[in-house]
Amino acid sequence: MKRTNRELFFKSLKYFAYTVLLMFMAPTVIYQAFKNQTHPWYWPVLILGLLLAIAAIIMGFYSLKIIMKSFFGDE
Repeated sequence: MKRTNRELFFKSLKYFAYTVLLMFMAPTVIYQAFKNQTHPWYWPVLILGLLLAIAAIIMGFYSLKIIMKSFFGDE
């Protein structure tokens, strides 16, 4: 019987924590950008928010990949 790789499992939990942080930060930054559309920093803040949203999606898939590897191995 194969056992779970605990080191990889805790690493995936750490990445899930980063994912949750990004999932809350990205909409907040995008909201702040849309709230201040007349401000000269509108476009840089909006682009930053969109990059954070993309990073949240990528981190979510990466952390799922690591957790699957910790449960089922490298096969």
